[in-house]
Amino acid sequence: MSKKKKKKVGKAKSKPTNVKRIKDQTRAIFANKIGERFSYRQLIKMLGLRDKKSKETLKDILFGMESKGAITKAPDGRFVSAHEPDVVIGRVDHVNSRFAYIISEQYEEDIWVKTDDLKFAIDKDIVKVQVTKPPMDGFRPEGKVVELLERSKTEFVGRIEVSEKFSFVVPDNRNLHFDVFVYPEKIGKARHNDKVMVKVINWHNAKNRSPLGEVTMVLGAAGENEAEIHSIMAEFGLPFQFPEKVEQAAAQIPTEISEKDLKKRRDFRNITTFTIDPEDAKDFDDALSIEQLDNGDYEIGVHIADVSHYVQPNSVLEKEALTRATSVYLVDRTIPMLPEKLSNGLCSLRPNEDKLTFSAVFIMDESGKVKKKWFGRTIIHSNRRFTYEEAQERIETGEGDYAGEIRTLNNIAHKLKDKRFKNGAVNFETTEVKFKLDEKGKPLAVVPKVRKDAHKMIEEFMLLANREVATHIFKWGRGDDGQYTFVYRTHDNPDPEKLDGFAKFAAKFGHKMSTAGDISQGLNKLMDEIEGKPEQNVLEQLAIRSMAKAKYTTEPKAHFGLAFDHYTHFTSPIRRYPDVMVHRLLWHYLEGGKPVEVEPEEKKCQHSSEREKNAADAERASIKYKQVEFMQSMLGEEFEGIVSGVTEWGIFVEIVETKCEGMIRLADLSDDYYDFDEKNYRIIGQRNKRIITLGDKLTVKVVKTDIDRRTIDLDLVTEE
Repeated sequence: MSKKKKKKVGKAKSKPTNVKRIKDQTRAIFANKIGERFSYRQLIKMLGLRDKKSKETLKDILFGMESKGAITKAPDGRFVSAHEPDVVIGRVDHVNSRFAYIISEQYEEDIWVKTDDLKFAIDKDIVKVQVTKPPMDGFRPEGKVVELLERSKTEFVGRIEVSEKFSFVVPDNRNLHFDVFVYPEKIGKARHNDKVMVKVINWHNAKNRSPLGEVTMVLGAAGENEAEIHSIMAEFGLPFQFPEKVEQAAAQIPTEISEKDLKKRRDFRNITTFTIDPEDAKDFDDALSIEQLDNGDYEIGVHIADVSHYVQPNSVLEKEALTRATSVYLVDRTIPMLPEKLSNGLCSLRPNEDKLTFSAVFIMDESGKVKKKWFGRTIIHSNRRFTYEEAQERIETGEGDYAGEIRTLNNIAHKLKDKRFKNGAVNFETTEVKFKLDEKGKPLAVVPKVRKDAHKMIEEFMLLANREVATHIFKWGRGDDGQYTFVYRTHDNPDPEKLDGFAKFAAKFGHKMSTAGDISQGLNKLMDEIEGKPEQNVLEQLAIRSMAKAKYTTEPKAHFGLAFDHYTHFTSPIRRYPDVMVHRLLWHYLEGGKPVEVEPEEKKCQHSSEREKNAADAERASIKYKQVEFMQSMLGEEFEGIVSGVTEWGIFVEIVETKCEGMIRLADLSDDYYDFDEKNYRIIGQRNKRIITLGDKLTVKVVKTDIDRRTIDLDLVTEE
């Protein structure tokens, strides 16, 4: 019997080798791991080969690939793909502790890189990355950093945890996934739980995986308003004060207007003029004048503080203004672009004072048609300072001083707005919030900002001035000397793919939006439909995300959102450096100057766009801080919310009542294990098949707030 068994075994045929499978998998390894070396033994293990014949087949495949030049043998005997890997330069977006994306203009898709392959690069660093796995079958390309080109920053804000032998600084920024190790002699006067600024002095700390640093500034006790706001200022590189030489330069500017100052200025001091601003405004950089002409038309002046008269090129004031590029409006304070003597004094168009201005003056009829325009330097005398509330009262009641003038301006503004929308402007009325604070800066209430006719009236005349200045220079400058170099505010058309994605999400709420034909008309129809509905804020924010970003540039491109062929920023030189540039260039051309060199102006435009984004990020951070602080007193309370974002690690929910956003972590969902559907921005339960997607209405409970990270943790309240 044993002989028979042996005979039977001897006759059994060995399992056939799947040559095609081994060949395909081997090719896939080298195609997906470009630049990586593999030994023969490594490949056997990776392919799971056990029998001798399969291993011999692999040898033949490798020999064939090498002879065809598909792979080469490295000096150490290992095999590597002969294909040269793509190497691109990009910026790190370190989304979580496990991996980052490299965003590069040289590559269509973002490149996935695990944290261990970042070479100590951090969020926003500029790196050179080697693409080791090209994009395929819907998966992102993968890569590894081969060189760190530029550090975005080496100083960070965080909370220090002090012990006897060592300390750690935990950065506030959620995109920084490390603590900074600090020796006791390097913490200065910092105490446990203080907010501090820490500078990294060694990224490759051998004793500890954390980088090594030293405390450079103590900002105060964590949780206190001053410490937290100072932390935000330090995090975004915002200045705490003006350099002494800048303050001295401002102090030396004469306050009196001389006869010399009046040369080449048109005098508007006898024309009815007023300002309309928020109740708490300290600087008034624009004023309106109105005078009815004998033929029934109106001469309407948009008068802007003449900052360029006081801030001269190459002066210390000029250099500081360019460096800052913009004023920053945090929840409880303003970080101005110009010293107070200029922003709140000389350049503020206060009532009952003569002020030097730069003006755009229009002859208009009641329909809003511009019949004639004039630009130049002026002097005005404001008769009255209105708050928006006071101006609104005159619009609604027709009573009070200057009610007739304000109502006339409001009627014309309505005509201007109607024309804009008829021409394709997009009506984005996003809901903004402000806080009612006590004397210590603690938020007592979150109040939505309400925009009424008075706000929109001022906005329309500012838009008119900005458009007409840009259009005038563009058309005027197309002469023998070539196009006049100028500063434009441009806004590209939306990306069709993003817009299509937005339309699909809007459809989940029952709102149809066509992405074919007139995009603006479709967007406006949708904005009208959602006004006052719970999903309004979420859809408005998503619509804005689907749009291109506006920027400053010398290229005379159109502004999609406003439906203007040409547009600039002329109306706020107290708080925006590009407006100062516009005033200078406009005056240069009015005085007969030749086209200026493009490159220096374009560099200033790029810098201003970057500073503008940084300011917006800082403003959002201060709002988020106050929202988190406000929600601290509501732990355990339940709220209605709308899903405002979905990621692989959690669901973002905007609480309808307070407009505060928190996150439900996927790990905390106990009813099922949920998979993230990235393409459709949703999660799906593996067993219960429940789908939670953008825009869904949920009941949530506030379970935790973290001031340091400016986060709110929520739990999903299970529905019966």
